[in-house]
Amino acid sequence: MRVGVVGLRMGLHLAGWCRRVGMDVVAVCDRDPGRRAAAREELPDAAVLEEWPELLERRLDAVVLAHDFDQHAAPAIAFLERGVHVLSESAACVSHAEGLALIEAADRSTATYSFAENYVVHPHVRLLRQAVAAGELGRVSLIEADYLHGMSPQQVHALTGDPAHWRGRIAPTAYCTHTLSPVLALTDAWPVEVSAFVVDEEHARGAVVMTTRLSSGALAVTRHGFLQGEPDSHWSWVSVRGTRGLAESVRAGGERAWAVRFRTEAWAAPDGGTRDEERLPDRLLLDGEAVERRVEGTVRMLQAFRATVEEGRPPLVPVRAAVAASLVGVVGAESLAKGSRPVRLPGLPGIGRS
Repeated sequence: MRVGVVGLRMGLHLAGWCRRVGMDVVAVCDRDPGRRAAAREELPDAAVLEEWPELLERRLDAVVLAHDFDQHAAPAIAFLERGVHVLSESAACVSHAEGLALIEAADRSTATYSFAENYVVHPHVRLLRQAVAAGELGRVSLIEADYLHGMSPQQVHALTGDPAHWRGRIAPTAYCTHTLSPVLALTDAWPVEVSAFVVDEEHARGAVVMTTRLSSGALAVTRHGFLQGEPDSHWSWVSVRGTRGLAESVRAGGERAWAVRFRTEAWAAPDGGTRDEERLPDRLLLDGEAVERRVEGTVRMLQAFRATVEEGRPPLVPVRAAVAASLVGVVGAESLAKGSRPVRLPGLPGIGRS
């Protein structure tokens, strides 16, 4: 499986794991000469190019899009039109028009589109998905999810105040896919309506809270951005409340950060007793060795992509789910502009299909 990689900040990290899971990285590209030099050191057998259109002329089975957040739709469409399988980081699109064009390109293509959403298969989210699928919690009514960074005000301003960096270009609601994608996967639902709220009006780009009504009737509350106090710099926390119980990831550092707490009251338990317990997910092994917890999601996501390309398995996160999660951030920005009034998501063709 011959793979190209676009963008070599995160992309060089992904290229290394692509090779670990059995893909052949044959070409990479980035506009930054320093990153290209680093790629030549780490990937001596790969062609190192400057612009992504150059990859269209290479013989590739698949491409990984890991460049700027707000520039993924155009190359994804171009590669799909060439019959090259696409694994795209977030966001899938930054407008409804881009989302429609991406869905249409994926529908026409002989290749597949996969969203590079590793948080869907992070250890704690996998445990939650198993519990929801088994009916342990009953019907899901409220789901909460955080994706937060604990950084100094100076570090935050250097990102969000720099128009040359994608963090400085995007709306504060935009980077919502690490929460919304797990929400959609856990509920098997679609976003219907979004309201967004700035956390601190003095630092409006710092953090936002969004409420999303889902097609199942459940409510999702998600928090995004830069807030203090979490144990990890890329903190993910998920809580699922159902009609028969609660399951939530544990707010702790180290190994317990990947554990899930389950709570069922006596009236809902088969044995008539209250249950309050923690479960820790099994470790992922690669070549007989345990994968570090924080990269388990990345490894599982890349393994799923390889299985999609080589074995014809369905994408882990297909195009419509990718577009729906991304559009929550777009609609969230509209809600902020309207004083946090709720805004309905625009329709998408074939929603509910993969």
